[in-house]
Amino acid sequence: MDKTIADLRKDYTLQSLSEKDVNSNPFIQFRQWFDQALAAQLPEPNAMTVATATVNGQPSARIVLLKGFDQRGFIFYTNYNSHKGQQLAENPQASLVFWWAELERQVRICGSVEKVSENESDEYFYSRPLNSRLGAWASEQSQVIKSREALEQRMQELQIQYQNQDVKRPQHWGGLRVIPTEIEFWQGRSNRLHDRLLYTRLDDGSWKIQRLSP
Repeated sequence: MDKTIADLRKDYTLQSLSEKDVNSNPFIQFRQWFDQALAAQLPEPNAMTVATATVNGQPSARIVLLKGFDQRGFIFYTNYNSHKGQQLAENPQASLVFWWAELERQVRICGSVEKVSENESDEYFYSRPLNSRLGAWASEQSQVIKSREALEQRMQELQIQYQNQDVKRPQHWGGLRVIPTEIEFWQGRSNRLHDRLLYTRLDDGSWKIQRLSP
């Protein structure tokens, strides 16, 4: 008999997560987990869900790629005129979620959002392959277009136009940094009694660690 969706389940048994084992700095802890995801050769370990909301509270979520992080926050790049770009301009709050299924781990990050500096956006833009840079000009992200053929024709026109020229970064394209106020590390455990450790940023910049019930 075929299984129904309700019958799909997996018991998580790989690892545990203890307060005594984690770093007091969530960015260092994230780096440790991210490096382990890289070492495990997971497919696109930097893929993350970015959840935003309009000023009226209508949520949206999509998967994008993390392109950098440090003690200031987590960075991704986008067209500022896209749906997510417009929502973040109106309501600069976001949540990020990483799901590393093979490691039975999840990281949830909540915080405010700001644009990165022009220099940071330029540095990343010019590190991209040529066709990716041209794609930032070809795509009016999130806008209705006539057809796939029209998009490809626009790309071909740009490839001809810029074959002997430098491709500058569009002013409507750049980086966004999520500055976390909360970072939760989730480790799957048996019988759905998962480990959840929540880091909350305090007013002095330090972090409080609390265990959440699964």
